[in-house]
Amino acid sequence: MLTWWAAMGIVGRVGGDEMIDGVALSNLDQPLFDGAGATKRDLVGYLDAVSDRILPVLRGRALSVMRIRPGQPAFMQKNLPKYAPDWVKSISVWAESSQRQVTYALCDDRRTLLWFANQRAVEYHPSLFAGDRPTHMVLDLDPPADDGAFELAVRAAFLVRQALDDAGLTGAVKTSGAKGVHVFVPVVEGTAVDDLAAATRAVAARAERVDPALTTTAFIREDRAGKVFIDSTRAGGATVVAAYSPRVRPGVPVSFPVAWEELDRVAPGDFTVHTAPGLLKGADPWAGQMPEPQRLPDDLVAEGHTIPVARVQAMHEGKRRARARREG
Repeated sequence: MLTWWAAMGIVGRVGGDEMIDGVALSNLDQPLFDGAGATKRDLVGYLDAVSDRILPVLRGRALSVMRIRPGQPAFMQKNLPKYAPDWVKSISVWAESSQRQVTYALCDDRRTLLWFANQRAVEYHPSLFAGDRPTHMVLDLDPPADDGAFELAVRAAFLVRQALDDAGLTGAVKTSGAKGVHVFVPVVEGTAVDDLAAATRAVAARAERVDPALTTTAFIREDRAGKVFIDSTRAGGATVVAAYSPRVRPGVPVSFPVAWEELDRVAPGDFTVHTAPGLLKGADPWAGQMPEPQRLPDDLVAEGHTIPVARVQAMHEGKRRARARREG
């Protein structure tokens, strides 16, 4: 094992801790979490092995991470802890949901990634903004919690691809690392956030119209009737799990890029912290499959502006239903 660590760049030991790139790593042989089938060492080793792939999708973006301490539930960390090393970069962002400034980490280099790994940060959720500009349209395909859920998400992804093709757009696809699928469409610099959100709603609506028995854009869970939810709400200040990020799931699967022609031939469990580095074979499929930034068609944007914002519509509908229950 020490030989393997030496190959990864170990420079020494401090008080029983092992060090890589000046970052002290502790408790490496503890289980990562119950049911992980992996140790903290496996997490650190995986993230270091894919650092040159995952860092480009994290760099310059406000980062939230999902951490898990031994014997405790996983939790989402947004604010950079006060005990973080002074070399961890940060950015202050106004959070509309909580109406406050949040100081997020910027994971711009290997050392910061390793520090997060030592903090048991398993999942990496970067902002869809680079600086102050949106960079991608994202469709998050969330299937029902049934047997064969991933296969349903794959079918829905092909509907989204058809809607994008019809609009003259192309995207890249990856597994979510759970049971869903993510479709990313890079957009040109200068794309307005409101227009991006509108175009995302329009693509979702067009995909739903192709097969309404399979898909739905209903934001309220009880209205989905066992269909795949095409989530069009990722525009704006939302995050989505990064390509190559592990997930807090049994076996520690990772969100992994897949070619469109291979999407219906894979399963989420094919890609884990144990298997993913070997499957990459030195390549970076997410970068390789990502199209050039694209301009959003005017008709798509215009159509989207006629579609209510899902979260706002759901909030009003929730209030209406609550009022009806009180009065009924």
